[in-house]
Amino acid sequence: MNTDIENLFKDTVLGHPIGLFILFFTEMWERFSFYGMRILLILFLTAPLVSDNPGWDWPREHALSLIGTYASLLYLTPIIGGWIADKWTGYRMAVVIGCIIMTLGHAAMAMETTMSFYLGLALLVLGTGFFKPNITSIISEMYKTRESKKDGAYTIFYMGVNAGAFFGMMLCGYLAENYGWAYGFGLAGIFMFLGMLQFLLAHKIFGKIGAAPSKKIDVVLHDAEDVNDPEVIKEEVEVATKLNPFTTFDKILIALSSVGGLIYLFNDPIEKIGGSTMLPFQFMGWSGSNVVVIAALILFLILLIMRISRYIPIVRDRLVAVSVFALFTVFFFAFFEQSLGSMTLFASDYTNRDLTGNTATIFKIVDGLLTTIPLIIITYVIFLIFKKTFTKIGASNIVLAIAFLGLWILVIYRIYDKSFSEELKVDATWFGILNSFFIITLAPIFSKWWESKYNPSAAMKYALGLVLLGVGFAVLAYGASDIPSGAQTASVSMIFLILAYLFHTMGELCLSPLGLSYLSKLVPARMIGFMFGVWYLAIAVGQKLANTMGGMIDKISAEYSLGTFFLIFAVIPIAVGFVSMVLNPVLKKLMHGVR
Repeated sequence: MNTDIENLFKDTVLGHPIGLFILFFTEMWERFSFYGMRILLILFLTAPLVSDNPGWDWPREHALSLIGTYASLLYLTPIIGGWIADKWTGYRMAVVIGCIIMTLGHAAMAMETTMSFYLGLALLVLGTGFFKPNITSIISEMYKTRESKKDGAYTIFYMGVNAGAFFGMMLCGYLAENYGWAYGFGLAGIFMFLGMLQFLLAHKIFGKIGAAPSKKIDVVLHDAEDVNDPEVIKEEVEVATKLNPFTTFDKILIALSSVGGLIYLFNDPIEKIGGSTMLPFQFMGWSGSNVVVIAALILFLILLIMRISRYIPIVRDRLVAVSVFALFTVFFFAFFEQSLGSMTLFASDYTNRDLTGNTATIFKIVDGLLTTIPLIIITYVIFLIFKKTFTKIGASNIVLAIAFLGLWILVIYRIYDKSFSEELKVDATWFGILNSFFIITLAPIFSKWWESKYNPSAAMKYALGLVLLGVGFAVLAYGASDIPSGAQTASVSMIFLILAYLFHTMGELCLSPLGLSYLSKLVPARMIGFMFGVWYLAIAVGQKLANTMGGMIDKISAEYSLGTFFLIFAVIPIAVGFVSMVLNPVLKKLMHGVR
């Protein structure tokens, strides 16, 4: 394995092996298709049947119920996909399987029939389960002997995530809103297919990295000079940690809580959209659906408490701290993920997107620069890769070139299409790219902050993230304050939505990238798989809560106002942020020196 790693590092671009950039572009195309499709969902499902671009004319609550279940499942299937790759397929094959399944999912959605639409969502959920956990695992293996360069590698990889989201939402959204939903869904599938092909044709460059697991059991013997090696010391500490195997009762709790949670996820849209239920009973006035999900959460909490209580005090304290951070993560994503639900609806129906004269001209210039500058930079990186690897992975490079040629054609056509009219209507999906743009521009500033002597504690970072998230919604609440109760349309200035995305992105940079980092620092090796599952579960719960609460937009707007709807989303995160501040001394003590 070390020989394969050394071979990878012989040819580098920007100080990193070519293999990292193969993964970068694979992830970029997957995120292009994922975000490009996802931002269309709420608009497609709620678009009127009788219009220039007819959709399914669903009530917003119904659409967000389905989207919430879909988004939640996207964070649950990776737990299974990672396990399958570890045990049987290996990381690389799992990535290919995921790409193929997701390509089929996008193709099914482009047909726009009821059956193909649901089939497409199911395939995307399954494909993401194989893809999401395993492409990052390949990076981890690549940098086993280059730990000092791993942070830089993940930073570059994260830029691929945001570049894909940026261009996906922009171009899929542009085609879908201006030419038809099938064009947007179809474009997502085309680039997913090209990403898969580019990776498949280049996989030999990785050697045995990410290959199927060997049946051979390796026995590691430490030499005498290794006894002071930090990695060896860490390993000995892990061995000394009290073993905590899963008991039969643990497994029963896992099974019951998992089944209960999944039944709720599927039953919620079935009840709201189909008018039927999988749980036709009530208990003390509560619907069967609510009873099942609360019971599942209680059983899971019992499981978590039981497993944590079996560890030695220091490990137990750190696991309690991780669990508290996971709870804060639920709150964060429950509000942050309004971006692809209620905030997209606000952009579509309540924001003045018509620009004229100088304002339209300025927007065209800014939009053109936002689009072309990152594309020029990435194209330059591709040129460097071609120089180093064309003789080794020429077919993969050709596919990558075809994909970027298509991207350039679409970008130039979009700019051309919007450049010759004095009046301009900004696409509702355009606002979705702001998060990716702000991440790319602000991430270096926040990274410098975390490396300085002013680096806040974990609890304070969570507090800052939640407060900034609330401030973004406060801006939206102020912008929507003049919209009368029950209004279905309005013309609020787009500056409020732009500022909201700015504050939300700063909140995300305070909180989101740090969660898994603290998880790896605080959790012992024998518990890491279980706690990663807890973390993904926290995000999944947040995703479902986000769209459940977002589905109340019509009810709250009719009874009170749209400003009140967003004010609720401002107050709760800020309040939870202050709770995190108050708990800061306690959490620092529980972490026992880990920063």
